[in-house]
Amino acid sequence: MKLNGNNKKALHFTNYLIDQNDGLYIEDYFCELLSYERRRTERSRRPFLLMLLDIDGLASTNGNNGIIKKIASALFSSTREIDVKGWYKNGSVIGVLFTELNRIDKETLREKIFSKLYSVLEIQQVKKIKASFFVFPEDGPEDGPKDGENRKREIFDHETLYPDIANKKDTTRIIKRVIDVLGSLACILIFSPLFLIIPIIIRATSKGTILFRQERIGQFGKKFTFLKFRTMHLNNDSKIHQDYIKKFIVEQGSYEAKDNNGGEGTVYKIKDDPRVTTIGRFLRKTSLDELPQFINVLKGEMSLVGPRPPVAYEMAIYDIWHRRRVMEVRPGITGLWQTKGRSSTTFNEMVRLDIRYIKDWSVWLDIKILFLTPWVVLMGKGAY
Repeated sequence: MKLNGNNKKALHFTNYLIDQNDGLYIEDYFCELLSYERRRTERSRRPFLLMLLDIDGLASTNGNNGIIKKIASALFSSTREIDVKGWYKNGSVIGVLFTELNRIDKETLREKIFSKLYSVLEIQQVKKIKASFFVFPEDGPEDGPKDGENRKREIFDHETLYPDIANKKDTTRIIKRVIDVLGSLACILIFSPLFLIIPIIIRATSKGTILFRQERIGQFGKKFTFLKFRTMHLNNDSKIHQDYIKKFIVEQGSYEAKDNNGGEGTVYKIKDDPRVTTIGRFLRKTSLDELPQFINVLKGEMSLVGPRPPVAYEMAIYDIWHRRRVMEVRPGITGLWQTKGRSSTTFNEMVRLDIRYIKDWSVWLDIKILFLTPWVVLMGKGAY
C-alpha cells in the first residue's frame, strides 16, 4: 500500500506514541486513552475491563528488556487487535484495555493470558507478575486469587481508573491548595468570635453535641468526617432525608416541595424539615453552620471551592456520569452550583454545573466564586 503525505504523518505520529522497544503505547498516551474510554462508557453504559500486570518484581532480573518484549509479545498474541495495550506506569505496570466485550469473564481472560505467559517465560518469572482487573462501571477492582479467595473492594476506594487525574500535578493546583490553606486560616481568624458564640447558643437551646459529624465521600471515593455546627435535634430519623434524596435524584424534579407562598419548586434540601432546631434554621439560612468545614479544608479533605461532598446512600443511586463530580476534584464549601442555583435546581442541573466547573476550572474561576458566595449567602436564595 502506497502512503500519501497525510498517512505518513499519521504513521510517524503513531510511532512516536509507541515504545519502539516493546510495541506498547507510552504511559501518557495509554492513560489518555483510558480517560477517553471512561467518558465514552459514561455515555454508552457499555462497560470495559482494565487489566494491569505489575512486573515490578522482574525489575532486578537480568535481561529485563528481553523479558518485557516477551510479555508484550504474549499480550499481543493472546488479545484482540482492538484491545489497547500500553504502559500504565512506565517500566513497572503494563495495562490492557478490553472494550466491546459481550460479557466480562475475568477468570477466563486471566487463564488465557497467563497460559501464554507461561509459554514464553520461566515459571518463577511468571509468578512475580501480579495481575489486577478493574471493571468500569460495574464494580470495584478484584485482585487475583490469594489463598483461594478473591479480595473485592468498594468501587470508590481507589484511583486506578483515573490516572489522568490522580497523577496530575501542576502549578495551578499547587496555587489552589495554597489559597485553600491561607483562605481557611483567614476565615477561621475572621469568624473566631462566631466559633465561640455559636456553640454556646447551640448548647443553650438544645441537647446534644455542638458539632455534627458525618461520613462523606471525597475525591476518588475517599471517606472523611464532614464537620458542621449541629442544626438538628438528637436522635432524628435520617430515613427522611434518604427517602427525599432518592426521590429527588431518581425522579428528577417530579418530587417537589411547596414553598412558603404555596407555589412549588424543586429543591435539593427539605423545606420545613421537622428535624431542624430553631437556631438551626437560622444557621442554615445564613450558612453559618458550614464554618467548621474550614477545618476539613485545612486537613486537605475539602477545598474552598468544589462540588458538595455526598453521603454514601446518595452515591449508591448515582448514575454513571454523576460520579465525575466526586472523582475529579476535591469537594468544596462553595461552588458554581451554590452561586448559580443553590438548592433551587434539579439534581442533574446541579451535576452539570459541577462538571462545568471541573472542565472550566482555573484559579481565576475559584476567586470569582469566592467573591460571589457572600452575596448569595446574604440574599439567602435557595438556603433552607
